[in-house]
Amino acid sequence: MKTDTPTSHFSNVLLTGTLLLANVDVNGLVDYGLKALVGGAVWLGYKRASDYIDRKKRQKNEPK
Repeated sequence: MKTDTPTSHFSNVLLTGTLLLANVDVNGLVDYGLKALVGGAVWLGYKRASDYIDRKKRQKNEPK
């Protein structure tokens, strides 16, 4: 008799995730998340500035 149902797979994944996350350092994850957000914001700022400067150079060099 097969007892594999769709809910048994979900419960296995839930149990595995709970066991893996039981020993996670939440403070470390929050610290990492904040650093990642700040780093992403800095990268986005540089990217936007670079795109703006590049666009200005292209407009300046286009013949009219």
